[in-house]
Amino acid sequence: MDNKVTFQTISLSSLSKVFADEAPSEGALKQASVLKGETFAFQVAYTSDHLLKNIRVEVNSTLGVPFTTRTVGLVPSEMPCYADHDSHVLRTTAGLYPDPLYPLEAKTVTSLPGQWRAIWMHVDVDATTLAGTYKVNVSFNSPEGELLGEEVLELTILEATLPKQKLIHTEWFHVDCLATHYKVPVFSEEHWHRIGQFIETAVKHGINMILTPIFTPPLDTAVGGERPTVQLIGVKVVEGRSIDSKTTYAFDYANLERWVALCQSRGVEYFEFSHLFTQWGAKHTPKIMATLNGVEQRIFGWETDAAGEAYAHFLEQFIPDLDRAIQKLGIASCSYFHVSDEPTEAHFESYKKASDLVRKLLPPEYPIIDALTDISFYERGIVQKPIPSNDHIEPFLKAGVPDLWTYYCCVQYKEVSNRFFNMPSARNRILGLQLYKYGIQGFLHWGYNFYYSQYAIKPLNPFQVTDALHAFASGDSYLVYPGETGPIESIRMEVFFEALQDLRALQLLETLIGKESTIALIEEGLTEPITFSVYPRSTAWMLEVRERINQAISNNS
Repeated sequence: MDNKVTFQTISLSSLSKVFADEAPSEGALKQASVLKGETFAFQVAYTSDHLLKNIRVEVNSTLGVPFTTRTVGLVPSEMPCYADHDSHVLRTTAGLYPDPLYPLEAKTVTSLPGQWRAIWMHVDVDATTLAGTYKVNVSFNSPEGELLGEEVLELTILEATLPKQKLIHTEWFHVDCLATHYKVPVFSEEHWHRIGQFIETAVKHGINMILTPIFTPPLDTAVGGERPTVQLIGVKVVEGRSIDSKTTYAFDYANLERWVALCQSRGVEYFEFSHLFTQWGAKHTPKIMATLNGVEQRIFGWETDAAGEAYAHFLEQFIPDLDRAIQKLGIASCSYFHVSDEPTEAHFESYKKASDLVRKLLPPEYPIIDALTDISFYERGIVQKPIPSNDHIEPFLKAGVPDLWTYYCCVQYKEVSNRFFNMPSARNRILGLQLYKYGIQGFLHWGYNFYYSQYAIKPLNPFQVTDALHAFASGDSYLVYPGETGPIESIRMEVFFEALQDLRALQLLETLIGKESTIALIEEGLTEPITFSVYPRSTAWMLEVRERINQAISNNS
């Protein structure tokens, strides 16, 4: 080895983002604590002034539980933010951003001259792990066996166990994107295999509710356009040679039954049935395919007036029949429905008609949830379980809406939490504290795996195009990448799960000292109370407050 070669390493928290062209600015992580039942992650960044290949990475720990080691990949972002972004971002330039977490092939990495890269390590601490302090050693060795660099982390396992997640969490699951990307027929055996893989990864990261496509979801679709048919419910016209207010239908639930069984086998707890009317106004219907005159064809879609008699007649038969199927499957207590996504005041009349029809037909025990920003829909009784965005949630909090949910998407990029590529990971993770303080019952996001351009006009390679073709800031439209053998997780996905773990830790602490004292603990030393838009911005504070929570749990257990 050339003695002139310089190789540097630094141990970092999971909240650091390591860019190739910039030395890490956040402090080294040397100590941390974790509860039993929790996943703990950290990084080691490295650089050299020469090209070094086949550097062997070894992780050794006195913990006795294996660490999973991955390399932090870089993906391009042409549109990292909008023109009027706030100042709480890492950078605004197009370029390569750290996000996908790739398997560490052959346990080796390459150090490119003058560039910083990182490896990501995590460990699942189960309830059987003995409490205590352990050393985690990460070493980098040349092919000849020479030690190039090493980092040592002191990890303390606390006695307490993280409680089960209570939050209902959905990231909309786009099964058509899987079929398109992997080039497999919809609901073929290979498609079912991919669906199972991506559901399993979702559940592992706290996504316990799955968008269930009873019909092809009418989401992010160009007016007059179509997404690939992913309809779980079979429909057959049994009386009538055309679609009108007298047509009689029969329904087949075989694929829904398989879907529910698959989801439950992977740990899904809740089902949200796809929207019964089109997005942004409820003026039309989902694409619905049926066997009519012996031929499968579209019987409803953009050409259908949602307020017309034909669709109302269809729903009058379908919804009661679906209710019977849900009861038979034993999922009535964990099933949720949607009318139409994100209605505004301009859509009030069309949304009200659609909502009134669904509520007339659907048994009252089923919650109907819809994302919206206008509280008047709730105040006028049109939406019983509203899901306001985190930048429009204040009026809903003041109104005391029970069991409130929240969401964010591409337009929530000023002051509030979100998870774009260019945002600090602490801005992603702060949401857990906010959800806890305000007793939020559910969180929704539209993009678990949306691999199309905006309005689903064309498929995209998500490793190459990360902004839905200049539509949404990179990081909005998907959390997980479609690898050759299965899902590839992202930094954003792992950090969001850490936010959910923070929420669970706070719920545990509340059982020990009460909610008022728990909130006082996390707001200790702050000049202003935490809200959805006011909160400390630093990574150091986010790490410190979690350590404070852990210490309080340990002291009061």
